[in-house]
Amino acid sequence: MKKHVRALATVALVSLSALPTFALRASTYAQSAPADKSAGKPAPSVLAAGPVVTGPAHGALVIVGGGKVGNEILTRMFDLAGGKDVPMVVIPTASGAEDYPADWSGLRMFKTFGATNITLLHTKDRKVADSDAFVKPITNARLIWFVGGRQWRLVDSYANTRTQREIENVLARGGVVAGSSAGASILASYMVRGARENNYIMMAQGYEEGFGLIKGVAIDQHMLTRNRQDDLEEVVAKHPDVLGIGIDESTAIIVQGQQFEIVGASKVAIHDGRIVKGAQERNGKKYFFMGPGEKYDLTKLEWIGKPKVSEQH
Repeated sequence: MKKHVRALATVALVSLSALPTFALRASTYAQSAPADKSAGKPAPSVLAAGPVVTGPAHGALVIVGGGKVGNEILTRMFDLAGGKDVPMVVIPTASGAEDYPADWSGLRMFKTFGATNITLLHTKDRKVADSDAFVKPITNARLIWFVGGRQWRLVDSYANTRTQREIENVLARGGVVAGSSAGASILASYMVRGARENNYIMMAQGYEEGFGLIKGVAIDQHMLTRNRQDDLEEVVAKHPDVLGIGIDESTAIIVQGQQFEIVGASKVAIHDGRIVKGAQERNGKKYFFMGPGEKYDLTKLEWIGKPKVSEQH
């Protein structure tokens, strides 16, 4: 009998050693949580297994929360791409027009800033999005920009087409993929506000998958301007494997590898479905705000402060 007991204990230890680190950590916290005698059940764990976020291995994402895009954001974006003369592709499809003239007003921001090599690329036809001729400008691009509007239009036109794959290759070459508003939300693996009916529905069946250029994340936009700071809570509650990032207008996160930095005028909110000590509580919901210059570690899921003076741009 003792031999059988020792054998079972050995199997248990081997099984535990095979678990991922975050699972072991979650198990440990759950076991050590004090009992809530008044409720007749254990108190929630201090830290449950949370999101696993993967940023781009190469290149950078510049993810803007809508509104006016200031020169600070544009400067960082073009610097990361290689300057104002690099080949840039602007994709306006989310805004909903049938077609766009070469002198479309949406390009004015970039031309005023000094960009010299802009290609406007748009289709609603998935067969076109899969064609050599359509993707050719992307194969040479150093910078991609997704215009705002409704993100479901981007899904309908480009998801899982050669266009999406070539955009991924821009990052692989060390380039920059950027977007604002709907063009921000589409870059995440979990896409919010994708419903065709309206942009109030956070989780829309059939339109929950973004391009996944940053994985394990849902990105919301116009956060404080449109009083959306609580809206990601229902997403992370249902999908605790997703980190929610709400970005206000005229504000961007610049994602490089496993961290991001905030640039611009306002704030970013971090929504973590785990119970995190020190997280701000507002109306019973848990998240915390970060401001310009602050950085966040996407591996540890922790605020890591502002860069040193020598690291600032």
